[in-house]
Amino acid sequence: MRVLLTGHQGYLGSVMAPVLATAGHEVLGLDSGLFADCVLGPAPADPPGVGVSPARAEPRARGRVDLRDLTAEHVAGVDAVIHLAALSNDPLGSLAPELTYDINHHASVRLARLAREAGVRRFLYASTCSVYGAAGGGELVGEDAPLRPVTPYAESKVRVEDDLHALADEDFTPVFMRNATAFGFSPRLRADIVLNNLVGHALLSGEVLVMSDGTPWRPLVHAADIARAFAAALTAPREAVHDRAFNIGSEVNNVTVAEIAEQVAAAVPGSEVVITGETGADPRSYRVDFSRFRAAVPGFDCEWTVKQGAIELVDAYQRFGLSRHDFERRFTRLAVLRTAIEAGTVDDTLRWRR
Repeated sequence: MRVLLTGHQGYLGSVMAPVLATAGHEVLGLDSGLFADCVLGPAPADPPGVGVSPARAEPRARGRVDLRDLTAEHVAGVDAVIHLAALSNDPLGSLAPELTYDINHHASVRLARLAREAGVRRFLYASTCSVYGAAGGGELVGEDAPLRPVTPYAESKVRVEDDLHALADEDFTPVFMRNATAFGFSPRLRADIVLNNLVGHALLSGEVLVMSDGTPWRPLVHAADIARAFAAALTAPREAVHDRAFNIGSEVNNVTVAEIAEQVAAAVPGSEVVITGETGADPRSYRVDFSRFRAAVPGFDCEWTVKQGAIELVDAYQRFGLSRHDFERRFTRLAVLRTAIEAGTVDDTLRWRR
């Protein structure tokens, strides 16, 4: 297929693009470039189609394309869209809720409408298990459970799912991929997600620092397993995935924050777990049932455990010389945006200044 991958220069997109290309798809990348320089190790090879007009497969301005500025040209001639681009976590969403809804919700739905009008048949949307919010950790949460988002980020994902459902028809198949909390190495690193953060802090300070009380449940999934799941959903029979939500992850990676910390301490010799509890009990707590996707796509299962991911991150951080400055500034999304705004390269609507 010819696949338009939004957010290809992000944490997940940098892992997903080569997986799709290896599977034989032509990948057209589209990204605002806000986090393109958040690279640890060798620079990733981006898809050749950045900012292209897919109908002609010729480069337009090889540069940044804001999700809010897409036109019909960007989706012309495309077979499928994988939509990852978003303000990608709760702190970012809370920084400016109105921008979260503008980018994550309104621009995403507009992209879907453009795609449907252009004849795109499959639209894979990167949603999140955060939509379950304050579900608690008592029972495994399936896709039909009540949605209880507690942040603007999670709320924006719920709104997009609702609007894409209304667009579904016999020619347009939206699929809602509710990813668990991602972890693992990516060429464009994020240090502001739980496992990646705890490993970095342990290596740099000797402490596995947990600022909550450690009790909330988190479902985790490796970035590579997310990429494999999207590749599988891209070619799955229409009747198996049409207008359906899927939790993406594995039950073995339903763990408490304290358990994650213990796995990190085991992977970083000489480190110790420090649970301060200063931020109190996090209301986001949920254990997730991932069986629906395995039933819809026989043969798929996640390959990575939290333990394996911690070991992988320790190796990558040491091999590529992760520094405290980079850990706190270059690989933390909120810090990157604040630095860009303060430097005047990005305005307060998160658009590049001309």
